[in-house]
Amino acid sequence: MDVLKIILQVLLGLTSLLLILLVLLHKGRGGGMSDMFGGGMTSNLNSSGVAERNLNRLTVGMGLAWGGIVIALGLIMRFSAES
Repeated sequence: MDVLKIILQVLLGLTSLLLILLVLLHKGRGGGMSDMFGGGMTSNLNSSGVAERNLNRLTVGMGLAWGGIVIALGLIMRFSAES
């Protein structure tokens, strides 16, 4: 059980870093803090190309994998504490 826990912890670290990188790769859509105070010039060009859609899919997939690993680690830690 300890080997599985270590493998899942390493995977959690890797998916966390990849998820941060993927979120930062997305282009800004405006409506942030700078727009609240009149500092931004945003245009609503909703041209979502193939690369943006693939990045969205990859980000969602990585988020689901991250969530699954967190749940698996939680279950392992809960049930290994009882025995």
